[in-house]
Amino acid sequence: MASSFFFYDLETTGVDPRNGRIMQFAGQRTDMALNPIGEPVNMLIKLSPDVLPEPDAILITGITPQQTLLEGVTEAEFLEFFMKEVVTPGTIFMGFNSVRFDDEFMRFLLYRNFYDAYEWQWKDECTRWDLLDVVRMTRALRPDGIEWPFAPDGRPTNRLEFLTKVNKLDHFAAHDALSDVHATIAVAKLIREKQKDLFDYLLKGREKKVASQLVLQGAPFIYTSGRYPSETYHTTAAILLAKNPQGDALVYDLRHDPTAFMAMSPEQIVEAWKYKKDSTDPRLPVKTLKYNRCPAVAPLGVIKDAATQERIGLTLDTVAANLDKLKGSHQEFAKKVLAAVDLMDKDRKKSQTSLVDNEFTVDTRLYDGFVGDQDKTTMRAIRTAQPQELDQLASNLKDERLQSLLPLYKARNYPAALSSDERQAWDEFCAHKLFDGGNQSRLAKYFARLQELAATRTSSKDQYLLEELQLYGQSIMPSDAG
Repeated sequence: MASSFFFYDLETTGVDPRNGRIMQFAGQRTDMALNPIGEPVNMLIKLSPDVLPEPDAILITGITPQQTLLEGVTEAEFLEFFMKEVVTPGTIFMGFNSVRFDDEFMRFLLYRNFYDAYEWQWKDECTRWDLLDVVRMTRALRPDGIEWPFAPDGRPTNRLEFLTKVNKLDHFAAHDALSDVHATIAVAKLIREKQKDLFDYLLKGREKKVASQLVLQGAPFIYTSGRYPSETYHTTAAILLAKNPQGDALVYDLRHDPTAFMAMSPEQIVEAWKYKKDSTDPRLPVKTLKYNRCPAVAPLGVIKDAATQERIGLTLDTVAANLDKLKGSHQEFAKKVLAAVDLMDKDRKKSQTSLVDNEFTVDTRLYDGFVGDQDKTTMRAIRTAQPQELDQLASNLKDERLQSLLPLYKARNYPAALSSDERQAWDEFCAHKLFDGGNQSRLAKYFARLQELAATRTSSKDQYLLEELQLYGQSIMPSDAG
């Protein structure tokens, strides 16, 4: 089966994939040599009236809700096109920070609209990859032949618009999804041209089996991740500490002396693991490595030269010394870290208990569990049903999440087909979401933020966008809001 890349990018209402929405989808298919195949995809998706965009996000993208309503398609219409025309056998879905951002928005979009949220990236030999960690590892280990940007504060940065600028690559409109797609392809071509061996190695290493084989050997390996500091090029040497209950790897950062952490109790480990702004206490140097997120990992030997060790601020002597200290109580330390994970999971479940039964959070509950085969059959029927037939399928659903989603699916995609009772229920749902929180409702916060931005943004473009957002907020305000 011939493989191809599909580079894609989204512009969204904000940064939260559970509650936010996709406003623009753009993509371009290429062959494995990164040459374009066919025409690019560029679509707007209508925003439904139960969702308020984050004003700051709109100022970045320049896409207004009104524009999506005028030029866009519904989520159901977009996904029908996406599954038929984009999700073809052998596709490698590719983006710039797509694994942690774009892919998550796509999963929640699929879930809300009665598609399997995962199949598009594994069925028929489809897979995914992410160029951001490829860029990070290239800069850390094999930077020759590429210009590397720095932020105004002097720290290394790998932002797409900075990379394209210093390397004189075309990027005509940063934060426009299609422009960002073309820029991502250009950066991929640059890395493939200058450091082909590393590019090809990480392309193969995106597969769960390949990454897990390296990590599970139990020997130190090189790991590049955005969770590690930019000053050390997001790169360190790590070693498997334990497998967590989900089957992922808990890895220890061998940049740090483990002595103090190994003496901690599980409760102390929980506290040491928490991020605390401005704290001078050392944070637990343990990270979850998820095999299904295309981790950028490589054998320890890739930093054997002195120049690379100096660049990332880590010597093989330091790695060996901290590894020797860790070995003395490795198993005992691993047990305490797993006990700490269990404590944190219990606390997390307690904090979510009050939300699980709230019908207004059903959109966010993708990860509450997998959908059963019987419901998947009904989901296929729902996707092909006429709007007036949807109510007849409700009783066939077993998953209570899907039962709650069905009337929302109908209201968002087929509002003209709602009965008077359904219209009233939908209006009440929207009003609850907009006014949840009393005086600090979402709508109140939205208008307050617009006022704050209007006082500081003086460009005609920003003022226009803020005025459009003000009008949009007023247009979806319930008629009895007073």
